[in-house]
Amino acid sequence: MNVNPIEMQKALGGVHYPASKRDIVETAKSHGAGKEIKKALSSLPDKEYDSPAAITKEVGKGS
Repeated sequence: MNVNPIEMQKALGGVHYPASKRDIVETAKSHGAGKEIKKALSSLPDKEYDSPAAITKEVGKGS
């Protein structure tokens, strides 16, 4: 998935880690994340993430 990392980090602003996939997706939606970012986050494995870097790494695996 071709997701802009800067836009991804903006969408994840305010997430308190560790965070569940559900928390991450809800925060991104509330920050007005774009379609590609919502799609990328929705496809994440359902687990706890300990940092924005962990999320970005996981999204990168789906590329």
